[in-house]
Amino acid sequence: MTSTKHSSGSRGLESFTNGMAALATSETLLYVLKRLLQALLTLFLASALCFAIIQLAPGDYLDTLRQNPKISPETIKQLSINFGLDKPPLEQYGRWLRRIVTQGDFGTSFVYQRSVASLLWERIPATLLLAISSLLLTWAIAIPLGIIGAVQQNDLTDRILRVISYIGQGFPSFITALVLLFFAQVTSPLFPVGGMTSINYADLTPLGKVLDIGWHMILPTIALSVTSFAGLQRITRGQLLDVLRQDYIRTARAKGLPENRVIYVHALRNAVNPLITLLGFEFAGLLGGAFIAEFFFNWPGLGRLILQAVTNQDLYLVMASLMMGAVMLIVGNLLADLLLKVSDPRIKLEDMN
Repeated sequence: MTSTKHSSGSRGLESFTNGMAALATSETLLYVLKRLLQALLTLFLASALCFAIIQLAPGDYLDTLRQNPKISPETIKQLSINFGLDKPPLEQYGRWLRRIVTQGDFGTSFVYQRSVASLLWERIPATLLLAISSLLLTWAIAIPLGIIGAVQQNDLTDRILRVISYIGQGFPSFITALVLLFFAQVTSPLFPVGGMTSINYADLTPLGKVLDIGWHMILPTIALSVTSFAGLQRITRGQLLDVLRQDYIRTARAKGLPENRVIYVHALRNAVNPLITLLGFEFAGLLGGAFIAEFFFNWPGLGRLILQAVTNQDLYLVMASLMMGAVMLIVGNLLADLLLKVSDPRIKLEDMN
């Protein structure tokens, strides 16, 4: 029995080792490593461009302080030295980049006098929670309605869905947010007007806290989802209609396959690739897309923080937020490529470069 266990353990270890070896030499891993190396160059060029654009803006953070008669010129000069604003722009960029590479330090916020990384990490969870919930809601509703519209093309249901999608795309996000705010005030206290939690949040049970946050998420999530839902519904309908006109779909129907199998197995699988590519771009826009909803619903996310940073010319906070957007774009595109490979094994990753 001991020999059997030892043999089984050896086979398990050997299988694990062979799996890791196969992964290390796989096409996917090599492709990911290659993309990550390319991403480093992309981030460097993006950071240099962003820094140059920020420097083109007139003035700096200290200009606001100079207008305050209570702040002496000596204090302004000392702050300039402390912030490194007394150095030439190229040297400022070099020092900022060197601190990131050697220490992982993205600088200190001029306004908050705190590390930029700590400020961002405080706000990122709230923004991601809102943005990801909006993304899930959008896809959970838009894909089925797009399929219904394609299957029932030009019927009454399809026409109603098209009207809804046109109206949804015609409403900017801020108009949708204002309408929902008005709705919240009219139906108060059915929906909270703003904020992420209630006043008595600290006294609630763990389940109560989750439900309280979810209650506050309803309206801002809808505000974020309306425009995206309308566009995705139309794209899904259009892609599926193109596939349903293909010869192999007619052949499948002629063979007597059930209509559900034709649509959901053969047609939808071939129509999903453009949607996966779109998902990559939507992932990249998660943080930026939530800004309007955060502003109108007083959601404690990144939107208001970065808006204040731009207004106050808080250099390093603006740079870090721009770099975060670039990272999201790179990660979103990489995820889209990998999902395309999973959905369609015929796709070769090296052909996507």
